[in-house]
Amino acid sequence: MFRVFLISASFLSASTANASTPLDVFGNWLNEKQTSVIEISDCAGAPCGKILWIDHPAPETLVDDENPDSNLQARPLLGLTILQGFEARGDQWKKGRIYDPASGKSYSSKLRRKDDDTLEVKGCVGPICQTQIWTPSTAPTED
Repeated sequence: MFRVFLISASFLSASTANASTPLDVFGNWLNEKQTSVIEISDCAGAPCGKILWIDHPAPETLVDDENPDSNLQARPLLGLTILQGFEARGDQWKKGRIYDPASGKSYSSKLRRKDDDTLEVKGCVGPICQTQIWTPSTAPTED
C-alpha cells in the first residue's frame, strides 16, 4: 500500500509540475506573424520580454529607427525589451506595456496563457485592444 501511494504521489507531482496556468507566460514565444521570437522571463516577479530572434537575413543590423526619440533610434532590435511593467490580476497579467518597433509606439498590454498553451497578447489604447496569439518556440530559429 505504501508503494502504491509513492507511485501515485510521484505521478501527481509530475503532472502538476507540467500543468500551465494563465499566469505562466514565461519562455520563448513566436509572434503571430512568425517574424520574431520573444523571450519572456521573470523580472522581479513579473514578466518582461525581449526580442530574441528576427526573421531577417541580417537581424543584427536592424535598429529601432521608428522610435520617436532620436536618442533611441540607433539601438539594436535584437535584445530590445518590448514587454514590461506587468501586474498579476486574477488570471492574467495586466497594466503592462508592449512596444511595437515597427511603429515606434507603446501600448498598454495584457498577457494570459490559454488552455491550449498559446499566449494571448493584447495591446490596448484605452478600452480598445488588438489581440495576437503567440505560440511556444523551443529555440530561436537560425538560418
